[in-house]
Amino acid sequence: MSESHQSAQMIDTHQHLWMPSERRYEWLDAVAPLNADFGPEKVAAEVAAAGVTGTVLVQAADTYEDTFYMLSVAASVSVVRGVVAWAPLDRPAEAAAAIELYAASPLVRGVRVLNHGYADPRWLLQDSVDASLRLLAEHGLAFDVVSVIGEHLSMLAELADRHPQLTIVLDHLAKPDIANKGWEPWASLIAEVATRPNVSVKLSGLNTASGPDWTWQDWLPYVDHAVEHFGSTRMMLGSDWPVSILAGDFVGVWHAQRDVIAHLTADQQDDIFFRTAIRTYSLDVS
Repeated sequence: MSESHQSAQMIDTHQHLWMPSERRYEWLDAVAPLNADFGPEKVAAEVAAAGVTGTVLVQAADTYEDTFYMLSVAASVSVVRGVVAWAPLDRPAEAAAAIELYAASPLVRGVRVLNHGYADPRWLLQDSVDASLRLLAEHGLAFDVVSVIGEHLSMLAELADRHPQLTIVLDHLAKPDIANKGWEPWASLIAEVATRPNVSVKLSGLNTASGPDWTWQDWLPYVDHAVEHFGSTRMMLGSDWPVSILAGDFVGVWHAQRDVIAHLTADQQDDIFFRTAIRTYSLDVS
């Protein structure tokens, strides 16, 4: 394989921090290895060792407490360049107040909800959410979406059509079934989503979608499919730490993600390493 390009910057667009000793994260009860405090000090050395120059913290609970914790870290840890916060999108008046507050912060660069945990895969298409998403677009805040089943990708195409001015970020390459070498319907659905120019995608969470003895070669067909349809200018990298420790360590996973795009041109790699992230999240990396 080609040597990985040595980029001047590398931005990890998908990192979580949580402190269950201080605030509740209900979903952690079912994932014992993750049900512990993961603060910035636990990953700082690995971030530096991997050559990451900036990070984006992403919400891990549909609570203000989680968002305010991330903002407190971002205010004191210089490597953090932005936060993807939570807002109650289906409560328009409350969401509007939260979004107005977030828009005034130089640290909040987007919003996400844990939509993949909701019973209705089309939850984001309900009328009560529309006004909130329009307000995100008006303020130039990105909107992260989690897709773990085909219905989520079908919904996302419709969502992108309904809100063409909204910058949408599809997390974790929509979690293809890499472990079982699954291809369809993921391949067709994500190609359809890619025809919407307001949607970008994160190469993140691939190790936890893979078998126990994964290598970057397992990811290559999926990543190349994304490059073909999104192009490098709508792709970015994310560690998904600490979820990633379920199937690896920060540095190993990050290096594997670099390896899987090493055959691309230096310009394409720079898009994926940092340019797409800076543009999509309007990050200040000075």
